[in-house]
Amino acid sequence: MKLAQYLCSVVVLSAVMFAQDPAPAQPTQPESTAKQTQDAAAPKHNLGPLEVSVNWRTRAEGWYWFEAPTGDSDYGFWDSLLRVGIGQTGEKFDWFVEGEQPSILGLPNDAVIAAPQGQLGLGGSYYAANNNHTNVANGFVKQAFANFKNLGPFGLKIGRFEYFDGLEVKPKDEMLAGLVQSRISSRLISNFGFTAVQRSFDGLQVSLNSGRNNLTFFGSRPTQGVFQVKGMDELDVDSYYGAYTRQVGDEHNAGDFRLFAIGYIDHRTTVLKTDNRPASVRAADFGKIEIATWGADYAHVAHIHDAGDFDFLVWGAVQTGSWGALTQHAGAFVAETGWQAPLRVKPWLSIGYSYGSGDGNASDTRHGTFFQDLPTPRQYARFPFYNMMNNEDLYTTFNLKPVGKLALRSEIHALRLANASDLWYSGGGAFQPNTFGFTGRPSNKNRGLANVWDLSADYQFTRSFAATFYYGHAWGKGVISAIYPKNQDGQLIFLETNFRF
Repeated sequence: MKLAQYLCSVVVLSAVMFAQDPAPAQPTQPESTAKQTQDAAAPKHNLGPLEVSVNWRTRAEGWYWFEAPTGDSDYGFWDSLLRVGIGQTGEKFDWFVEGEQPSILGLPNDAVIAAPQGQLGLGGSYYAANNNHTNVANGFVKQAFANFKNLGPFGLKIGRFEYFDGLEVKPKDEMLAGLVQSRISSRLISNFGFTAVQRSFDGLQVSLNSGRNNLTFFGSRPTQGVFQVKGMDELDVDSYYGAYTRQVGDEHNAGDFRLFAIGYIDHRTTVLKTDNRPASVRAADFGKIEIATWGADYAHVAHIHDAGDFDFLVWGAVQTGSWGALTQHAGAFVAETGWQAPLRVKPWLSIGYSYGSGDGNASDTRHGTFFQDLPTPRQYARFPFYNMMNNEDLYTTFNLKPVGKLALRSEIHALRLANASDLWYSGGGAFQPNTFGFTGRPSNKNRGLANVWDLSADYQFTRSFAATFYYGHAWGKGVISAIYPKNQDGQLIFLETNFRF
């Protein structure tokens, strides 16, 4: 394996450099719970009246994409994401400025071929997004905001910052907070946290708190970035979000209820839309994408002393508006339930079903594919070759904490397309002025996509240093085998290190 020596070296060096600072045991939560907001929660150190934070994430990735007759499907590369912030925290007012320096090294120069195979994994995506360069780096302002707090019941944040839909309120119940963060949030608006560059939002957030109730409004424009290392400028895309959240229950039964609405307007009318219409028809459609998403979700945990902890959640959304020349009518739904046994190693087993609608007729005036706006798709697709669009996902997850510093997580997914007349979609939203942000490959009238199994291990070496190992394997089915006849199976392996000062 191409990355084996590098991965081993990183593990050895990490243990030597940081073994002297033991970390306290962490609460049991899914592996993905802390990933997306770990930078915002990083410890801060005083420099006179100022607070300084440093976050440095590195990752060695090995991609073994579904194999096409040509191109390189097996390759490795390395990426680094350094974030340095400075600010002040007060009772009434906070401010924070953060710079980001992303680097991506060793990208493959032959992992992009003609459609329908296209970009052979994220190495191909990074290469194409950065003007066909194999080594790229840049620096820009990641965040710069002012936060006005305790204005009576109101709060106001304005500037450039990260946003995660569903995290307007943190539940007091620890298990419920982890459930909301890992299984509810970031489905439609997020920072695309897995990628080497990520995104931010330029805008404002207004909140109103009253007892167990919260009202939040968020209006913004997303920044560039994600796959390209140029992340300073805005995109010509508007995003509006409003939510009402209420906490319910007591110490034995706790719940989190949210109503939300999202407005999404893509003004980039010359960008070719990704949908199941013929390319010539899409090329002639210069209409805006103007979509309203209306939804609700509820998450609940029940703590039963002798039997353990039980949880369930439901999430649903419908969409109206326009997809260029077409009328948008789409929807999505998620249901999940789980049980955490009352054992020292905290085994947590969950099973769930996710559905995102597809389009059944490429010739009519209706667009029926659920549109995922600006999410972090990898949170729900850990081997990120798919997302919620035109997708059915029956899945089970298992979490375990053998020791205080180690968290294990494994998932099994049975994936198929919601509609065989639509495409196999991937991606997480707009990130370049002239790139749509979602890709689509033909179904060839098949529905079966893949079965996926994965395993991750997170180890907190010290208070400041953690590492994650991930391995995922996908057994491709009819949709994939028709496009990649040489080998319909794919694999992803990576080792990630996170240093926070």
